[in-house]
Amino acid sequence: MDGPTDAVQDYYASYHERELARLVTAEGRLEFAVTTRLLAPHLPSAGRVLDLGGGPGRYSAWLAERGLEVTLADLSPNLLDLARRHLADRGVSVREVVQADARDMSRWPAGSFDAVLALGPFYHLPDPQDRERALAEVVRVTTPGGLVATAWMPRWSLLRRTLAIADERDRLTDPAFVDALLARGEYENPHRGRFTHAHGADPARLDQDLAQAGVRTVALASTDGFANGLHDAVDALRTQEPARYEAVLDLLARTATDPSLLGTAGHLLHLGRTG
Repeated sequence: MDGPTDAVQDYYASYHERELARLVTAEGRLEFAVTTRLLAPHLPSAGRVLDLGGGPGRYSAWLAERGLEVTLADLSPNLLDLARRHLADRGVSVREVVQADARDMSRWPAGSFDAVLALGPFYHLPDPQDRERALAEVVRVTTPGGLVATAWMPRWSLLRRTLAIADERDRLTDPAFVDALLARGEYENPHRGRFTHAHGADPARLDQDLAQAGVRTVALASTDGFANGLHDAVDALRTQEPARYEAVLDLLARTATDPSLLGTAGHLLHLGRTG
């Protein structure tokens, strides 16, 4: 399997250190804090969890610290090396750290995991057949009734990203680029070493698409909620007013499923159950 896979590996070969650093920016801290609040009530109290596309291992560390038996898998060798260092620095042990492609998880038998987190792979799979194959694999390795948590990027988020980067804005006046993204979720970037291939999800269709794969929806949420674009303001509370910061995070998590927030979310978190 190649094509977009090679581009993803190239991207993270140059970006892997920044990926861990991103998670401790104001934006990354907010995403992590809201995501973990949304995940926590649905995770098993014990058992095996697959962190698929787990990158530098921040979610794996959090899961392991909750007492879960974690397997961290990622396509990028660079990110896996970074994850091993990050986990060691945190003093956290996981079951295994392995290279794996979301579209082929044949190394694990059916029902291997009580929960699967796939918080990176699906917006890197622009081909619908690849997404279907990856979803089928996620469902196969999850126990019946197990949690499946997947992250997606809505189409408007990719359009906002294009507007934010000066030397990419010319594509906003290219009807073919805009139509492909907004009509079909197809995103390509000619600038190598950047976010090159992606799928922009339609929040209105995610429930239906995942149901066809065997995942019934529990919740669909924005991981930055009503604070999208206000990451610095929220992060300032973290040191200046810690109690208010925690209250704001709780409010963001509680309101994150409001449908009016989903289309322009930075990332979407879909929580579902197999079977």
